[in-house]
Amino acid sequence: MARKILLIEPNYKNKYPPMGLMKLSTYHKILGDSVRFYKGDFSTFVLESLYLDFLDESKAMESGVDWSEHKGLILGYIKRGFSKNLEHIERLDDWGGIVEVLGKYRSQYLHKDYLKNPKWDRICITSLFTFHWQVLVETINSFKLLCKSADEVLVGGIAASVVPEDVKSATGISPHIGLLDVPGVLDDNEIVIDHLPLDYSILTEIDYVYPENNGYYAYMTRGCPNRCRFCAVPTLEPAYQDYINLKSQIEYVDRKFGQKRNLLLLDNNVLASERFDDIIDEIKACGFGRGAKYTPPNEYETFYRGLLSGDNDRGYVKAIVKQYDILQEKISGEDSRILVQLLASNKLLHPDTATKASVLAVHDDVKELFSRVYKKRFLARYVDFNQGVDARRLTEDKVKKLAEIAIKPLRIAFDSYRSKDVYEKAVRTAAKHGIRSMSNYLLYNFEDEPIELYKRLKLNVELCDELGVGIYSFPMKYHPIKDTAFFKNRNYIGIHWNKKFIRAVQAILNATKGKIGKGLSFFYEAFGKTEDEFFKLMYMPEAFIVYRFYYKDTGQTEDWWNDYQLLSTQQRGTVNQIIETNTFGAVEEMSDDPMIQQVLSYYKITRDTPRDRPLRN
Repeated sequence: MARKILLIEPNYKNKYPPMGLMKLSTYHKILGDSVRFYKGDFSTFVLESLYLDFLDESKAMESGVDWSEHKGLILGYIKRGFSKNLEHIERLDDWGGIVEVLGKYRSQYLHKDYLKNPKWDRICITSLFTFHWQVLVETINSFKLLCKSADEVLVGGIAASVVPEDVKSATGISPHIGLLDVPGVLDDNEIVIDHLPLDYSILTEIDYVYPENNGYYAYMTRGCPNRCRFCAVPTLEPAYQDYINLKSQIEYVDRKFGQKRNLLLLDNNVLASERFDDIIDEIKACGFGRGAKYTPPNEYETFYRGLLSGDNDRGYVKAIVKQYDILQEKISGEDSRILVQLLASNKLLHPDTATKASVLAVHDDVKELFSRVYKKRFLARYVDFNQGVDARRLTEDKVKKLAEIAIKPLRIAFDSYRSKDVYEKAVRTAAKHGIRSMSNYLLYNFEDEPIELYKRLKLNVELCDELGVGIYSFPMKYHPIKDTAFFKNRNYIGIHWNKKFIRAVQAILNATKGKIGKGLSFFYEAFGKTEDEFFKLMYMPEAFIVYRFYYKDTGQTEDWWNDYQLLSTQQRGTVNQIIETNTFGAVEEMSDDPMIQQVLSYYKITRDTPRDRPLRN
């Protein structure tokens, strides 16, 4: 008997789709189960579920009204009990019993009766980083109540694997640790879930749009032999697997969901593989050699084929209605009038009223319009080893192989300034072999000193200028993922760092959208021309950093710096200690020294302090 499976991603912002849930969807559909994917607020999910149950019951009772056209009225009554909504619904009712039926769903929502008879046979919840702790725990504790059995509430992913005992303590659910990479993990069968292709169709079920949404997501290796102390990979992927077939995954996706543009590989250390050359050759064979081009498919036709498959009617209908909206924007005149009339008469202007039958009914009339506006374009394809490559393993031969594929960017780890020589050699070798686009994550707030972050950033900008390449640096604040005092938040301060320096770096990165690119003048403005200027920025009042042109124009930045420089060495030591706490609520009580009080008065100016003239930046 088919089971009802609910896949949940907590309602946090994230860049990439949940690969684990996409594999679980494939798994359960192989078994003939019914699958639904949801990302959003729990109360909204409950309300939507009650509404859908109401629609099913009203249809079964053969009410003459299509209540899907009155979703707002129905939801307003179920959630709020608005009498005006009920009166309106009663006037629409030509059957005479709809008010009684609707009252039942209002009661279920009000008294949480839906918890007494949960309908989901299994609920799978993924987790990401531990600093999403609150939303993760709230998600688990809410959705677990909708499952028929607590034993069938499955929690996995990064946070669940890293701090499983804490997850269990907070939710009562013992999470799965690591990968689903052996047979029989969930059911008595020989299927290895981690080896299954992804079900891209579930992404059409939700309104959330992942920033990276047009790529093949895959691994060609698993694990990493380095076992760095700051890294969770040894917990998530303890065994190194040096080759996973890619071609079969891409062929499956192309058949089922249409071609994707880019290839995103989440390998944690692909260079450690003894089959590295085979990996690169397979990437090329899959259509991602250097200079590879991509022709986007007709998305309407892709979704229509998906609808015909019957794998995810709900998601594909929703996706096709979005395609109708796009089509309306691209046509005009008589074609537009005819299309709107056709969609309106078949209730296809909104996903709430659209049905599979209606979509199939208008297909012959709309496919020609879609084919007419569809234009074949040739776009460059890119390969991205998103987790970065190990500079220590980036030999000349491996760089040559990487240069054979459409890699953009080449991400090279630069976690410590101590690895400067190895890192610089890797960048120069990549540039020598024609790899012009590079990037890296710069770990800070671990065991590094603040000046090391400045030196790494400056080195990247200087290499860009010298070699004529682009290196985008993404400073990443270290976050202890197992420390019970800090894994639930982002409050950890490294041994050489302090709250003010962390805030200063974050303020600068907010202005640069989290990345530092090429351009020495831009870098000098953001982080300072010299190490002394860097430390000046670190101690500068935060508002003066964020709105630097404004406060520079008003002269207040210069006033602050002049007053600071007037301090004696002893006074400066005292004021620095105060500034480094980044707490300025009562600066007048922090010192009796009038010169120190004068310097600290500038820190009373915050981002929210009114400014009397437009900003230049």
